Amino acid sequence: MGLAQAVDAAPAVAAAVPVPDKGDTTWVMVSAILVTMMTIPGLALFYGGLVRSRNVLSVLMQVLAVFSVMAILWVCVGYSLAFTGAGDAEAAGPLTPFIGGLSKAFLSGVTTASVAETFSTGVFIPELSFVIFQMAFACIAPALIVGATAERMKFAAILAFVVIWFFLSYLPMAHMVWWWGGPSAYAAPSGYLFGHGALDFAGGTVIHINAGIAGLVAAYVAGPRVGYGKEPMAPHNLTVTLLGGCLLWIGWYGFNAGSNLEANGLTALAILNTTVATAAAALAWSFGEWALRGHPSLLGGVSGAVSGLVGITPAAGFVGPMGAIAIGFAAGLICMWFVVTMKSRVGIDDSLDVFGIHGVGGIVGAILTGVFAAPSLGGTGVFDYATGATGAFDMTRQIGVQALGVGICILWSGLVSFIAIHLVRAVIGLRVTITDERQGLDLTTHGENAYN
Repeated sequence: MGLAQAVDAAPAVAAAVPVPDKGDTTWVMVSAILVTMMTIPGLALFYGGLVRSRNVLSVLMQVLAVFSVMAILWVCVGYSLAFTGAGDAEAAGPLTPFIGGLSKAFLSGVTTASVAETFSTGVFIPELSFVIFQMAFACIAPALIVGATAERMKFAAILAFVVIWFFLSYLPMAHMVWWWGGPSAYAAPSGYLFGHGALDFAGGTVIHINAGIAGLVAAYVAGPRVGYGKEPMAPHNLTVTLLGGCLLWIGWYGFNAGSNLEANGLTALAILNTTVATAAAALAWSFGEWALRGHPSLLGGVSGAVSGLVGITPAAGFVGPMGAIAIGFAAGLICMWFVVTMKSRVGIDDSLDVFGIHGVGGIVGAILTGVFAAPSLGGTGVFDYATGATGAFDMTRQIGVQALGVGICILWSGLVSFIAIHLVRAVIGLRVTITDERQGLDLTTHGENAYN
C-alpha cells in the first residue's frame, strides 16, 4: 500500500495523454500477485499450523472466504470509498478527509485506458493495476483478524464481523492515511492523517494496528476457548507454520516494495530494509526467548520474523538499512515480551497473537518511523512536493504526528470493532456450542477432516 496513492491526479500534466511506464506497471502487478500469495496460501498456512489439528480446515476456510468476500466488496465500493476524494473533479459522495465518495463504485469510469500517477510527477501506471494492488491489501487486512478468534467463533459471525469492520474501519483509515491528489496536485485536499504528515509507507496503521485492535476486541468479547489456560493448546504442525511464514516473508516484498508504485532505487531500498529488519526481529525474538525460557524455539523464530515484517512496514521506504535493523530488533523484542509475558496477565485469549504481533509490532514500527526517517540517521526524510526537494526534518514533530496516527487508529478501530462484535453477537451469536468446539470446527462446521 503506498504511502498515499496518486489516483485521479489533477490534469496539469505535460503530456495530453499520459503513457504508463511498462516497467513500473509490471512491478506493481507482480507485487499485487505477491501480496495475494501472502494471504492465500501464506497467512492461511501460517495460521493453519498454529491451531489444533481438529480446527485447521476451519482456519483455512475462514481466510479463503474472507479474501474472496473482500475482493468482491473492493471492486464494488471499497476502491471508490478509499481512493476518491475532494480533489477529484468527478467525485460524488461525502468527500471528507475521513472517507471518499461513490463516483467509482463498481469501478465506474475505470477502464484499460485510465491511469494513476505514482509518487513521481508525470509518471503513470494503469489505474487497474493500482486497483488490483490495493485490492490485495484490502483482502489481507481483515483476514488477519480471524487468527484472534480461531477455534471458537461461528463461521457466519466471523464473516459478518469483518464485513462491518471493513466498511467502518479499514476504508476510513485507508482514506485518511493514503488519499492525496498526487504529485501533480499535492496541494489538493487529502486524507486527514496524510494532510497532517503521517508516514505509513505500506500499512503499519491502516492494516496491522487496525486489524490487531479489531482482533483484540473480538477475542475479548467472544471470550476464551474452552479449556484455555487449563488444557494444552499447542500448535499441531509447526512445519506448516514455517512454510506459511516463509511465504509471508517472500510476499512481503510485494507488500512493502510494491508500495513505491515504481521500480527504482527506493524500491530496492524497501526490499533491503524488509530483509534486514525481518532477520533482526527473528534473531531478537529467538535470543530473547532463549534468555527468558532457556531455549530458542522455531515458533519464536518465525513469530519474530513476522513481527519484524510488521514493524518495518510503515518505515520501509523512509529509513536506511541500519534504521531498519534497529526497528526490526525493537519489534522482535517488544512483541516477544508482550506475547510471552504480558498476554497471560491481560487474560484475553487472542488465539494466534494477532494483537501481540500485528498490533504491537505495528505500533512500534509506526512510532520508530518518526525517528529513523531522519536523514541524520540514514533515513530519506520527507519529500516536499512544493519545493521539489527533501524538506527539513523535525524528529519531535514527526514522532508526534506518528503518535497521532497510532492513537486515532487504536481509538477508531477499537470503537468500530466493539460495536460490530456486539451487533453480530445480538443478531447471529458468536460462539459455536461447547460440544462442537470440543469436537472441532473442521467436522462440525465444515463437515470434513484435515487428516485421516
